Amino acid sequence: MRLRPRGLVLSIVVCLGMSAVPLHADDGQQPNILFIAMDDLNDWIGCMGGHPQTITPNLDRLAQSSVLFTNAHCAAPACNPSRTAIFTGMSPYRSGLYANNQKMREVLPEAELIPKWFSRHGYQSSGSGKLLHYFIDAQSWDDYFPNKESENPFPRTLYPEKRPMNLPVAGPWQYIETDWGALDATDDEFGGDYLVAKWAEEQLQKPHDKPFFMACGIYRPHEPWFVPKKYFEPFPLESIELPAGYKADDLADLPPEGKRRGPNRYFAHIQAHGKWRQAIQSYLASIHFADAMVGKILDALDNSPYADNTIVVLWSDHGWHLGEKEHWQKYTGWRVCTRVPLMIRVPQGAAGLPGGAQPAKCDKPVNLVSLFPTLAELCGMERPKQADAPSLVPLLKDANAEWPHVSITCLEDPGSFSVSGESWRLIHYANGDEELYDARKDPYEWSNLAGDSRYAAIRQKLFSQAPQSFAKKPAPSVASLESLPWVAASEKAIPPSQPDGVTFDVHFLNRSKHPVKLWWVDRQGTMKSYGQIPAGKERSQSTRPGAVWAITTIGDKPLGHFRVGDRSSKAVVPAE
Repeated sequence: MRLRPRGLVLSIVVCLGMSAVPLHADDGQQPNILFIAMDDLNDWIGCMGGHPQTITPNLDRLAQSSVLFTNAHCAAPACNPSRTAIFTGMSPYRSGLYANNQKMREVLPEAELIPKWFSRHGYQSSGSGKLLHYFIDAQSWDDYFPNKESENPFPRTLYPEKRPMNLPVAGPWQYIETDWGALDATDDEFGGDYLVAKWAEEQLQKPHDKPFFMACGIYRPHEPWFVPKKYFEPFPLESIELPAGYKADDLADLPPEGKRRGPNRYFAHIQAHGKWRQAIQSYLASIHFADAMVGKILDALDNSPYADNTIVVLWSDHGWHLGEKEHWQKYTGWRVCTRVPLMIRVPQGAAGLPGGAQPAKCDKPVNLVSLFPTLAELCGMERPKQADAPSLVPLLKDANAEWPHVSITCLEDPGSFSVSGESWRLIHYANGDEELYDARKDPYEWSNLAGDSRYAAIRQKLFSQAPQSFAKKPAPSVASLESLPWVAASEKAIPPSQPDGVTFDVHFLNRSKHPVKLWWVDRQGTMKSYGQIPAGKERSQSTRPGAVWAITTIGDKPLGHFRVGDRSSKAVVPAE
C-alpha cells in the first residue's frame, strides 16, 4: 500500500509521458498538479504515428493509460503566443498576443497565470525549465529552478565550443540555433533538460504540507538539436526516412498567400548542403532524449508518495515542419504545425471527475487553451473568468461525447487563422485567400479543396465557427527589444553591409550628450548619410538583416557602428 501525505489526495500532472500506476484519490482532499511541457514536438511519437523510426517509450506508456487527444491543436504556431494562451486561458484573438516578439506583460499586465491561480487557491506553485517564452514571470511562482529572480528559465547546458557544428550559416537571416550534432557527454554533463528532470525527482521525494502545482519545461526537441551521442545511435544516418508528408509539388494548388508562407530559405539551405536526412536524424535523437528525461520524471512520480493520486496531462506548444510544404520550422496554419500531442490521465476521486478518466483515444477537435479551465474544473474550483475555451472534462468523462466546438489556431497577423473540425480544416488568410482540407482522407493536406463548389457548405460552416473579431496586435516597446552590440570606432574598421532578408525597424537611441549622424554603409563600404539623431532622442529606421549602420559626430568623426541581426532591435549609442 502506498502512503500519501496527510491532506494530499489527488495529483494532476500535465506532461509528456507517464507509466501506468494505480489510479485512486480520496474524497474531500485537494489534488496536486505536475505540469510538464515539451517544445517544438510534432506528432513524431509512437502513439501518434508521425514517423516510423521515432523512439518514445515513455510518451507511449502515458498514452496507454490516458485520454489521447488525436486532434488537438495549438492556439498559435509559435512559442510565445501558444504558451501565453495556455497559461492565461486566453486565445490570441482575444488577448492580442500573436507573435514571438511581443512581450506578455506588456500586452497582458494584469493576467493571472495558472501557477498564480493555484497558489491563490492554497497550492505551492513551483516550476523549472522553459514554460513561458524565455522568461519566468517570477511574480507567478512561489519557487523556481533556476532562481526565479534571474528570469532565465534555463539550467546550465553543454553546447559545442565551435559553432556551427553541422549546418553552415547562409546569411544574417538565419536563426543561429539551426544546428545539430551528437555530443560526447553524459546526461549529467549535458545538463539542460536533465537538470530539470533531476529537480523534479527531488521535489517528488520531498514531503509537502500543501497541495502542489509543479511544472517542468522540457526544452528539446527545440533547436539546436545537440544531445548526448547515445541518443543518436539508434538512428543510423543511412537508414533515415524522409517525412511522410513531404510532396515535391505540394504548393501548386495553394493561393498566393499560402505559397508565400510555404517555402522558406531554411529548407532550401538544408537541401543545398545535403543535410536533410542529418537534420531529421538529429530531430529524432532530440525527441528520444526528451522522452528519456520525461521518463525520468515519471519514474520518480511512480516511486513517490504521490503515485496513486496524480492526474497527468501531456502537451507540446506547437508542431514543426521538416520539409512539408517546402517549409522548415513553424509559424504556419497547416496541420503539421498546428497539431500537437495532448494526453490527460485522471485518477478516481478528482472533484470534477470523481470516477476518473478511462484510457481512450479522442478524435474531437480540442485546443491547448482549454487546459486552464480543465484543470480548474478537475480540482472543483470555479472557472477562471479570463478563460475563453471550453473545459475538456466532458471528453475526459466520455471520449465520444457530443462536442460542438472547433479548434482555432491564430497566425501572426490578426485575421489569419485555421479552423480544425472533427474531419475538416479551413485555413483563412486575412486577405481572403483560403485553403480547405479533408483531414481524414488527406492528413498531409496535399489537395486544397477551397475552390471546389461541392464543399462550399463545409467551408461556410467552419468559417461561421471562427472568431468574428480580432484584438489589435500591440507592438513590443523599444525598451523591451534586444540591444545590438556597439562596436566602438577604435576597436574595428567599419565593414560593408551584407543585407539579406525581410525589412523591419531598428530603433536608434542616442544616449550621448551631443547630436550624432546616422550613416548606412552600402555593400561596397561607402557611407551614405541618413541624417541626425539629437542628443537623448530616438529614431526608427527600416533596415534588413546584415545591414551596417555607422555613427559619427556632427563633424564626421567616427564613433562606432552596429550590424543588424535577424530581428527588430534597439541600437544604443552610449554616453561619452
